[in-house]
Order: sequence, then C-alpha cells, then structure tokens
Amino acid sequence: AKKVFAIDKSGIIKKAKLIAEENGLSDKITFINKKVESIKKKDLGEFSGVDIIISEWMGYCLLFECMLPSVLVARAKWCQ
Repeated sequence: AKKVFAIDKSGIIKKAKLIAEENGLSDKITFINKKVESIKKKDLGEFSGVDIIISEWMGYCLLFECMLPSVLVARAKWCQ
C-alpha cells in the first residue's frame, strides 16, 4: 500500500502506533484517534479518498460494538 490510515477512537491506536514504529512502518501508516464519522478531509492529508476499507465491522460476538454503520459512512465519504 502506498498509504494506510489506521482509525480507532479507543486507546488501542497508541499500541498499534508503537508496533508500527517498531517495525519501521511509521512512514506508511497514519494513525487517527477519532471516530470515522468525525474525520475530515484534512485528516487524510494529500489523499482525497481511499481504495480499500478493512474493518472488524462485526464487533465481538456479533452482539456489541457493531461497526457496520461506521464502515458504511467511511465508504460513502472516502471510497471513490
């Protein structure tokens, strides 16, 4: 991938950033600690959209934290 955006509102994003740094991927991955619904164009920098969205949209046990609505928002906003 030319550029990867890791988006998560929880504190796990900090651990993911540390792992990326330890593996030399800091220049490829931009970490955004926000809900996908609140991301603005400026958060993506020079990129106006995305080609692929990967998400754990089902949440755990298919009962809690269903992320499907957020994935649909992201698709509508950023996939071209």
